[in-house]
Amino acid sequence: MSDMLSIGLSSLKAYQTALTTVSENIASAGTAGYSRRTTDIREVVAPAGITTGTAQGMGVVASGLTRAADVYKTAAVRIATADLAKTEAGATWLQRVEESLTGNKLGSQLTTFFNSAKAVAADPASMAPRAAMIEAASSIASAFAATGTALDGALADLDKSAEAGTGQLNALAKALGRVNAGLGRQQNGTSGQAALLDERDRLLESMSAIADVSVMTDPAGRAVVRVGGVAGPVLVQGENAGAITYKRSDEGLVAYTLQFQGEGTPVFPSGGALAGFAEGAERLSAALAEVSTLATAFAEGINAVQAAGDDLNGNPGAPMFEAGDPAYKLKLVLNDPRGIAAAATGAGIRDNANLAGLEALRSSGRFEDTIASVTSANAAALSARKSVAGAQTAMRDSAIAERTAATGVNVDEEAVDLIRFQQAYQASSRVIQIARETLNSILEIR
Repeated sequence: MSDMLSIGLSSLKAYQTALTTVSENIASAGTAGYSRRTTDIREVVAPAGITTGTAQGMGVVASGLTRAADVYKTAAVRIATADLAKTEAGATWLQRVEESLTGNKLGSQLTTFFNSAKAVAADPASMAPRAAMIEAASSIASAFAATGTALDGALADLDKSAEAGTGQLNALAKALGRVNAGLGRQQNGTSGQAALLDERDRLLESMSAIADVSVMTDPAGRAVVRVGGVAGPVLVQGENAGAITYKRSDEGLVAYTLQFQGEGTPVFPSGGALAGFAEGAERLSAALAEVSTLATAFAEGINAVQAAGDDLNGNPGAPMFEAGDPAYKLKLVLNDPRGIAAAATGAGIRDNANLAGLEALRSSGRFEDTIASVTSANAAALSARKSVAGAQTAMRDSAIAERTAATGVNVDEEAVDLIRFQQAYQASSRVIQIARETLNSILEIR
């Protein structure tokens, strides 16, 4: 009779644990990163050496929890996340290049300036077209300065974003170190271990959005994380976590350095936002250098044409522009419309021969074509990135769906298990009740 009670009691405890696990699964079905748990229920067999009766039918016991996991599908999500984050980050800064080049209308301002010179050539002695040309020159200087300032500002924003990204990655690495420490103290098959493993995978997925990470785990589930692929330097090992720093040169070259246990190692992320920042810095710096070079060539070319002719007062043409520091900060230094050197030297106020030099400069300098070419090339790259991002989004969604199918909670299945374990729990309770009633009946026999 005591065997019936122990059988019923062990079964009652086992199915109570199973019900608790199912309830937690259902309650956490919508929680991101939660992996399904199942209670391991095994049959209790008679101890070795007992020869009477049967060795089976001694009840059941909950031996622990099993957390659903698929390392390959989880790794596929991290890879897809890193690829998408790199593309999206790169597209963000390509968008800033486009906004800088088109928002200040530098190309159209160049066209307006050269066209205003044609109006002066048509009537060199008239003040109205001369004043219009000076106004167009002022607009050109402002457009160069605004375009360069916008690109410079985008680079400053990129620096802040990259520093924030490395800071976030370092914080995630420290958090993972603490999770590793917790996993080292947990026993296998416990709910505490399962919760820590969920947190580990959540941290790793967040890290993959910042940089491509390579992960290996030990039997306890503790992660060793490398950055920049399987051959990259170690960022997290056990409780120890490193820190990544960001620097950018004036030429747009980005350098990431990983400090781990007193040693600094260069890091070359090929995925995640950090890789996108590196590409974005290169694009922005190249566009800024192009604008600065164009501003210098434009100012020098216009000033050379000015110096080759006479102004309306018969004096040698004075410089019209002055390159700033940096060069894109172009300044208009000729404010008097009479100072435009339209005439060839000594030819008189109605001569316009010197302005032919402006048209020749327009053709040889290709200022408008250069801006149009840079803008169109950037627009094509941006469009391509957006297309790639769309495809990578679909790939990541598919990878997440496959992982969820393997490790996520299916509420319908959990509902079936809930009913099944409830019935088993009730049956175990009934066993205990029958055993008690039988025992009481025996005791009441006189």
